Parts: sequence; structure tokens; C-alpha cells
Amino acid sequence: MTAAATPATGAQRARRWRRRGIIAASVLFALAALLFVLDRLYPLPAIDSGGAAVVVAVDGTPLRNYPSRDGIWRYPVKPEQVSPSYLDTLLTYEDRWFYWHPGVNPVALARAGWQWATNRRIVSGGSTLTMQVARLIDPQLAGKPSRSMSAKLRQAWRAVQLEMHYSKDEILSLYLTHAPMGGIVEGVEMGSRLWLGKPARDLSPAEAAMLTALPQAPSRLRPDRHPEAAQTARDKVLDRMAELGRWTPAEVADAKIETVIAPPLRARWLAPLAAQRLLQEAGGKSAKRRPGDRPPLVASTLDADMQAAVERMLLDRVDSLPPKVSMAVLVMDNDTLEVKAYAGSADFSDDTRYAHVDMVRGVRSPGSTLKPFLYAQALDEGLIHSESLLIDAPMSFGGYAPGNFQAAFSGPISVSQALQRSLNVPAVDLLDRVGPVSFASVMLAGGVRLRLPAGAEPNLSLILGGGGTTLEELVGAYRALARGGIAGRPRLRAEQPRIESRMMSAGAAWIVRDILEGGGHPDRPFYQSGSPARRLAWKTGTSFGFRDAWAIGVTDRWTLGVWVGRPDGTPNPGFFGANVAAPLLQDIVQALPEGGQQVRSRPETVQAAVTCWPLGYRLGSVPSGECPEQRAAWLLNDTAPPSFAGYADATQGPLRLGGVARGSVLRPVPGSRQVALDVDVQGAEGEVWWMLDGRVVSHGASSHPFKLVLAQDGRYTLTVMDTQGRHDSVVFEIAGVTP
Repeated sequence: MTAAATPATGAQRARRWRRRGIIAASVLFALAALLFVLDRLYPLPAIDSGGAAVVVAVDGTPLRNYPSRDGIWRYPVKPEQVSPSYLDTLLTYEDRWFYWHPGVNPVALARAGWQWATNRRIVSGGSTLTMQVARLIDPQLAGKPSRSMSAKLRQAWRAVQLEMHYSKDEILSLYLTHAPMGGIVEGVEMGSRLWLGKPARDLSPAEAAMLTALPQAPSRLRPDRHPEAAQTARDKVLDRMAELGRWTPAEVADAKIETVIAPPLRARWLAPLAAQRLLQEAGGKSAKRRPGDRPPLVASTLDADMQAAVERMLLDRVDSLPPKVSMAVLVMDNDTLEVKAYAGSADFSDDTRYAHVDMVRGVRSPGSTLKPFLYAQALDEGLIHSESLLIDAPMSFGGYAPGNFQAAFSGPISVSQALQRSLNVPAVDLLDRVGPVSFASVMLAGGVRLRLPAGAEPNLSLILGGGGTTLEELVGAYRALARGGIAGRPRLRAEQPRIESRMMSAGAAWIVRDILEGGGHPDRPFYQSGSPARRLAWKTGTSFGFRDAWAIGVTDRWTLGVWVGRPDGTPNPGFFGANVAAPLLQDIVQALPEGGQQVRSRPETVQAAVTCWPLGYRLGSVPSGECPEQRAAWLLNDTAPPSFAGYADATQGPLRLGGVARGSVLRPVPGSRQVALDVDVQGAEGEVWWMLDGRVVSHGASSHPFKLVLAQDGRYTLTVMDTQGRHDSVVFEIAGVTP
């Protein structure tokens, strides 16, 4: 007879549980130590993009893809950037226990092991998403049969390692980025963009199911080559969603209605030169990156729709250009300084036009595009107001004798007229009074570095394009006209620092902008036509020899610039800013979104006043008490400076014919078959008579300029006479009109 077992006391039970806890802790510690040692002995392969990179627009649209070293296109993406429908199909179909298992699913592995043991072959792999990621990132696994036992064991170990080093969302991101999607495409975002033409966040249920099935057999299920097979695989995923109750039968039936259609795989590039620049700039910032490596994702400020519209406009015009002529465009948001459109060349596919030369950054002569800044500086220094008298007549500045584009002169003229008509002599005269060094300093403060020949100092030729600059710098400087005199450096990346600098006073900026918009007359309606937000203040420029044609413009929201020319600097006779660059600029403005309406208010420093032409004084303050002609003008800081010394007297002295220099030889603008002269008379009283070679050709008020058009080569004598019989004559020559 055996003795009954003595019940264990509470102390004994506690000791047993303590021993079991110690054993369990020891086992766990030994397992952790083993995992630590194995992790050190067999570390995870380095996970990188393999050199693949994608430059994207502000909304994530790919601008340009750069393949990895093995030719693969990838687009890094996180779970929150992907459609919930895709995440639902992926996790339901591939790994329902993804967020619960430690990298391997013991139940699935046990089932797979039993099937292998009974069938002597692997029937189901039991792979988790983590194991699939392990296979994608481990080069040795990529080269082994996926159903071999050694491969499965290595996959399982790598999966455990991944779970040791990464969070679940990080592992999921690796799958979303590296999953094979057919051909050279990897990752759901790249697959969605290239096969479906949309971001992965916008996938429909049917599209989500198709991209879930695609990695199972990327080559056999490519939607561009095998749409029927892709659709069958997609429907299998959809059926699984219904079987497991994730989606209703009605939702699945609706999804199956969609057909699988994909365009042929090809690169779709936008802003290729901007993308190249962005990649180079971003690639040089990381000290940890190996030489030649690229950041996998580079975000830009570019607007994909706006960029596409600008590129279409360039392509529409490129065939009408002579060989080797290119174009460049830059569009910047005035508030954020973000570049929204960037075209460095006319057609990136046309190497005959130097397609790979980025003329947004090319240093070229700016022609007359700097004149608005000179007039603003003269306003700030109290030298002029909007109706101050300037003289457009032959002058010599220490041996430098500038001429006008049309080879004629206008005589007495106002500041507003001189700027609007881009007359050269008044601008050089004004620069001589301001000082070239001072002007160059103001331009530098606004981000425009005027490049001069080695050893050269700033001189009077600066205002006519004597120093090189870039389209990017000009756009940043012109922004000052729309933002109270503050220039800004264009930004291609949101993380770039915001760099702004004062270039002129708010009042000077307002007056110059008003002149460029409509003439600068206070007595005219401020908005004459069109939307106020689209009012364009613009200036053209043409460099010496017709090498560069420019047009820079400012609206309430945008600053934009256009350059046309040959990147190698070869002249293009007949190409100047007004006829090739300005029309494109105006078309782009019409295509830009207006944005919110801004109420433009005149700064308190700007006053409307009646002045006395040509003396310059405010009405009622002329020392002599005389006021030959009243003109409305904009004053800055209530300052009405008198006309420059000698200017007013020149208009009141003996009768003098202006607009054409004695002995000059005038030639037509390239492409024209005639020469047009705008001539006038100073010091005349009453009506005047104009005579060409002794024959009266016109008569009228002395205050009205006379337009003379000549279509024959030869030597001419032009005479003007007033009612008192006073007269003046000039002899000049026309050449190059007659073939």
C-alpha cells in the first residue's frame, strides 16, 4: 500500500515557479545571446537604393528617374503614402499576421514543413512579407532557387534579423519600395506611376489588387505585355478578399469590371535639366554617402502641370527657330520664392540645339534688362521723378557714344517714356550720374553678380549689357518690383534657405512697376484691361550682335523670365527681345494660375503731383513762376527734383531738330525693308513744317513728333521750320534697304 502524495505547500509551489522562471529566463537569455552572436557573425546586407534615384515635383510626380547600378527604377515610399486599398489587399493576400509574427510565421512554417516531409518537395513556402523583403535585399538569396530548403532557412534567419533591426512600418516600406513590378520597375509607387499613370495613393481597389499580384510573377504578369494574365491574377486576389470577408461581393464585382490596360514602358521626363541639377546638389550634401551614390528621393518645388505646359509651349515654337537656337524659361512664386517651372533648354531630345546646356544658369549679356533697376536707384537717390526730363540725342561720355536700337534719337523725353521705350542714351546718362560702381553694388545686393572681363571695373556699358548675368539671377531680382523692393533667390527645394535682400525702396519699386505696366501716368486708369492679377510689368533686352534675346516679367503672384539664343554665343540677326522672347513670356503668363486676388496699395512714400515740363518742378514751385507744360507725375518721398543742369535750357533755346544725328548712316532692323525715324523739334513756336530734300512732307503742332519712313537707300536732307521762319536741317544716309 502506497502512501498518499503529500500536497505541496505554498512555499514549494513558489520554489517550483521560481525554478521554471529561472530556466525560462536562462533559455531566453541564451537565445538572445545566440541571436546576438549570429547577428554579428552574419550581419544584414547593407540596404540602399543601389544608386537608383527619382527627382519628383512638389506633388510627388516623378520628373526624372535615374536607374540603379543594375538598371532598376525605384521610388521610395512609406505606408502612409499608399492607398489603403493596396495595403488591405497586400496584407490580406500575402501576410495577414504581419504585425504579430517575429518575422516568420510558425504556423505557416509548420504547415510548409509537413507538406515538404510528406511530398518530398515544398508545396507552400510559408513566406511572410518580412521573408520576402529578406529575399529582396540579400544578394545571395536572389541567386538561389526560391524553394530550396537552404534558401528558406536563410530567408527565415534574415527575416528575424530584419525584425531585430527595423520596425514593422520600416519593413513594410522596404517591401513597398523594392517589390518587383515587372521589367526594370520596382516598388508600388514606381509601378503605379509607370503602369497606371497615377500615384499609389490614388489606386482603385482593382488596381490595388493587380499590383498586389504582380510581384508573384513580375515577368509573366507584366500588364503591358500580358494584360490577360495580369487580370486573371488580379481577380484571384479579389476573390480572396471576398472569401476572407475583407470586401463585400458587390465591391469585388465592381472591381472586376475594370480591364487591365498599361502603356508600353518608357521614361517620361519633365524638367530634365532641373532634375539633374537637383540630384547633383543633393548628392553632395551627405558625408556618409559613397562617391557616385545618389539620394534615392529628391523633392523639388516644381509644379508638374505648370512644367508640362511650359515645355509644350517651347516644343510648339522650336521648329520655327533657326538651327542650334535654344530657349530657357524660369517661373518663380513671389511669396515663397519657389521655382514652379524650369526649362533649361528648348528640347532636351535635340542635341543639335545644345540640349544638355542649362541656360537658366548660363552667363550671358543681359542687354537692357537692367534698366528698371537703374531708374529705381535714381528715384531712391532723389535724382528724378516719373516725368523728369531726359535727353535722347547723340552724346559722348568720355569717348563712349551709345546709340539706340533703332539708330535714331527722340530728343527731349520723360523718364517714363525713356524706360518704356528702352532708350540707351538717357540710360547711359543716368548711369553716369549714379555711378557704375554704385549701380553694380545695388545689383549685387539683389543677387545679380555682373561678370566683367578679367581686370575690368564697372563702367557705363553695364546698363547696355556690358556685364554677364543669368536668367535665374534676373528673375530673383525682378521679384523686387512685386514685393516692395525686396529681391529673392529662387528656390528649387523647399528646404533651401529663404534668401531675400532689399534692392530698392518700396516706393521706387511701385513707380518702376507702374511704368513698365502702363506708362507711369497718375492720370490714367490704373487697370485698363484684363484681370488685375495678370497685369504684367515686363522688360525686354537684346545683347550686342543679337546673341541673346530676353523678356522678364512680373505679376502679382509670379516672376518669370525667358531667354532665346544660341548657347555657343553665335549671333542671330533679327532676334531681339521684343519679337522672340516677349510673345512667349506673355503666353506663359496667360497659362499661369492667378491665385488669390491681391489688393495692391500705393506706398505712402509715393505721391501723385502735377509737375512743370520740362523744368521738373512741382506746379506752383517754379522759381521763375513759368510752367510751359503741366504733366502728372509720380513723386517719391514728395521730391520733385529740377531737370538736370542744362536740360531745360536746351528745350527753350534756338530751334533744333532731334531724333537723327547729322552725318549718321542708318540701316534697317534685320528682316525689315525700311527705316523708321521718330524725329521732333525743340524750341519751335506754333506749327512746324517738315521737308525732305526741300519737299514738304508734313506739318502740324510742334509738340507732336514726326514719323518718317524711308524705303530707299541714299542721302537725305531733313529740314524743320516753325511759323517764325526759324529752321534746322540734318543730312543723313540710308543704307542696306535696297537689295
